[in-house]
Order: sequence, then C-alpha cells, then structure tokens
Amino acid sequence: MSRTRLSLDDVHALSMAALTACGADKENAEAVTHFMWAAERDSCHSHGLFRLPGYAASLKSGKVNGKSRPTVEDLAPAAIRCNGDNGFAPMALKVGRDPLAERARETGIAALAITNTYHFSALWVEAAELAEMGLVAIAMTSAKPMVAPAGGTKALFGTNPLSFAWPRVNKPPMVFDMATAAMARGEIMVAAREGHTVHDGAGVDKDGNPTNDPDAILEGAQLAFGGTKGALLALMVELIAGPLIGQPFSVEQKAIDNNDGGPSTGGEFILAIDPARLSGNTGVLDHAEKLFSEVLAQEGTRLPAERRYQVRAGNEANGIDIPTTLYETIKALT
Repeated sequence: MSRTRLSLDDVHALSMAALTACGADKENAEAVTHFMWAAERDSCHSHGLFRLPGYAASLKSGKVNGKSRPTVEDLAPAAIRCNGDNGFAPMALKVGRDPLAERARETGIAALAITNTYHFSALWVEAAELAEMGLVAIAMTSAKPMVAPAGGTKALFGTNPLSFAWPRVNKPPMVFDMATAAMARGEIMVAAREGHTVHDGAGVDKDGNPTNDPDAILEGAQLAFGGTKGALLALMVELIAGPLIGQPFSVEQKAIDNNDGGPSTGGEFILAIDPARLSGNTGVLDHAEKLFSEVLAQEGTRLPAERRYQVRAGNEANGIDIPTTLYETIKALT
C-alpha cells in the first residue's frame, strides 16, 4: 500500500483545511484537529486522520453543528453539565475542562456531563490533559451498537471505551484508554482497509460464528474483552454515559442517526479528582511512584502509555505516514 509522509504541522494544516471547507468554523476545527493531531503524534492512527472523512461527512450532511458554542451549567457544587450545542465533542471538552478542574480542586472530586455532542475521538486525550493539570481523571462514552452482550451474537452496546489517567511529577501521566470491546472499532476498520486478519475473540459474523475476518465482523458484531467481565463493563459505561446524564444509549443512538459515516449523538461522563484533597496527603503522587517502580521491577512490564510516549519524539521530528488513498480522500475535501 502506497504511503504519504506528513509532518505534524502538515497533519494540522490538512485537517484544518478539510474541516473548514466542509462547514466548521476555525474554533471548532481547531478543537477537533487537536484530537486527531495528538493521535497521529502518538501513532494512534485509528483515531487520527483516519477519522477525518467521518467528521467531514457529518458536517456536510448537516447532522453536526460545525459552529457550535457549548455552554456550561451548574448542577451542584461538584457537578456541571456542558451542552455541546449539537457539535463535535472536542469543542465541548475544550469549554468544559477548566470548569471541571476548578470544581475538582474546590471539592476534591467533581463530575462533568457532556451532552448533545458527537464523539469520534480517543478518550485518552482529555483524560491525559486533566492529569497534566494534576488531577486523576476517568472518562467514558458510548456509541451506536457494535458489540454483542455476554452470550449474545447481535450488536447491542457501543465499544464503550473507558479511560483513566494519573498525574506524575515531572513525567507524562500514566494513562490508559481501552475499549470494553476486545478491539477498538477503528482498529478493526483499519485491519479491513489494510487487508489483514484480527485476533481470535474480536468478533462474530452476521450468523454469530467466530471469525478473524474484519469485514465479516463489521457486518456482524464485535465481542467484549474477557467475556462476561468486559460485557459488564460495557453495560456500566452504557448506563453512566447514557441514562445517568440524560443521553441516549447505543440502540437509541442508532435509531436517530442518519448513517452518514460520522459519529452518532451521545454523551460523555468525566470524573476529575484532586489526589491531595481526597487522600489528605500531599505526598500522594510520590507514594504512587513506589507502586510504578514495583511494576517496572518485573522484566517485561511497562506502564500504560509508555509506548506512545516512546514514539512521540520520533513522530515530532520525522513526521508520520498515512495511506496515500486516505491522503487523497482528505485533500479532495479541501
């Protein structure tokens, strides 16, 4: 497959040109571009420019408001809501992050409900940015049905990712972002595009038979990781990112989506915690480092996100490669 090399500045410029050409204003385009740029910087290609045609499709169809102006509403001393004004989630996250952080520092723990948005990006970006502000963060969201419940063979849940970030002193945060599905949807789509199989347990075909064929899984259903345990976590995310914050769950998202190839409407729940306030211990981060040291003392281990951090410097210096077909598709949008 032919590849095209881009600097990270090229990634930013290409995304901005396509999004603004398709109907986003500069502020919304910047917010969305930041998430794709961060994903490409860290070689998370399934959530980088790969997502741009989907963003563009939802702008062009009129489903998403490319000029959204999210608003923040106080719900309680430790709870706020950010109404995304029918825009993409990164814009609402940009508006809601600082108020969430302020509340967490005031009360020790605070929740943010992101509503009336369309989420299509990696969760680790928002979780990591809160951790860089010194806060522990938990984020979760849902999407249209892609994953079968435990024992089932038909899509019912979204991939329902869950992200957790822990701040570190003079080091990047410890952060993970995992789909409750055995694989992220984007990873299966990339496998289908590039013509390779996926691992056992990733999904079933339309008849409910286990398969390693990503195209068959896209027609059938993905499976949760770890069988029943992963499916229960998917159910938890479904409830917290849906009914708990007044947003649709996956089946309801499917019923109202226009199937333009972009994200479906839904909510996101973020919990931010001030580790010193909640523990009563100003040395809480140093204490955590002892645990990280114990983990790393065992051969073959690493902390979550270390692999991304290792490739970051090289990508910043040398740029990244994307399929030429994807590059040409995006260029055509501009």
